Amino acid sequence: MSAEEPTVHAAVSNGIPAPEIPLPFPDRPEIITSNLLALTDLAPDPRTRLIFRNLITKMHEFITETSITTEEWMSAIQFLTRTGQTCTPLRQEVILLSDVLGVSALVDALNNPAVGSATESSVLGPFYTEDALDVEQGESIASEGKGEYMFVEGRVLATDGTPISNAAIETWETDANGYYDTQYSDRAAPDCRGRVHSDADGRFAYRAVVPVAYPIPGDGPVGDLLLLLRRHNIRPNHLHLMIDAPGYRKLTTAVYPEGDPYLSSDVVFGVKKSLVVKLTDVNDEAEARKRGFAKGSTFKLLNFDIVLVTEEEAEAAAKQRAQEAAHIAGARL
Repeated sequence: MSAEEPTVHAAVSNGIPAPEIPLPFPDRPEIITSNLLALTDLAPDPRTRLIFRNLITKMHEFITETSITTEEWMSAIQFLTRTGQTCTPLRQEVILLSDVLGVSALVDALNNPAVGSATESSVLGPFYTEDALDVEQGESIASEGKGEYMFVEGRVLATDGTPISNAAIETWETDANGYYDTQYSDRAAPDCRGRVHSDADGRFAYRAVVPVAYPIPGDGPVGDLLLLLRRHNIRPNHLHLMIDAPGYRKLTTAVYPEGDPYLSSDVVFGVKKSLVVKLTDVNDEAEARKRGFAKGSTFKLLNFDIVLVTEEEAEAAAKQRAQEAAHIAGARL
């Protein structure tokens, strides 16, 4: 072989042999589905078999019942391809697609059933990052000039009212322009996001800005989908929170100031009634300075408590929800 000739390697199998079960040739549409389900039943893990059997059954039923054309299916493939290609380290278009189709909210609701007085969860959203900086009690997560002043305070508590100390409270929000810091091309450091820790009494406090309602990115395939469905792309104003404390179920949630016209039609279905909060107007220059605001006399005050559930409480609630779901499913048969 000359030096110019490339080395050719034979194609390599994944090592799994042909199945020993008899399979008819897929000469009719329904045989394609039955053959695939038979092959899926060979998966060794029971949970994997359950998930993919249900997925295949419902997906094939959808394709059959709607008589999807070749052109429509190719359009769907191209849409999903563009969705993946739009993703960057700071932009998650796939999560955005999950959000607008209600899948993120549904998965969240099923996995985090309400427990008594505990704070309810909400969707993570596509703008969370892992580079938030630690902020001392009372300090600011937002640089000066990012919006109208807001002071956030409250306590982290267990369901029995016991204060939870040293809980990590990660928080992020938009600025007054309706943008997260990751949406600026010149982003040099995290802004309008930070991490505070509750004190010995479970108290937390930090300065922020009043978030505003904003459109989710409309310049990608998810934006095109919303236009096709004649749906708006607005999220009501909100403050994201992620709370982590040893022995308690990690909580991802958000609070939504009352009065926003998009509360009930949030494009990602993240608003729950218990998460709608009241902002209090404060007009007192001395109080503004005491809270650490640099100028002016007015700010908004947001006071609310975060109630966490233990792992045991969360597991008990999930078990009860599963039993109720099984009962409802059985009643339908």
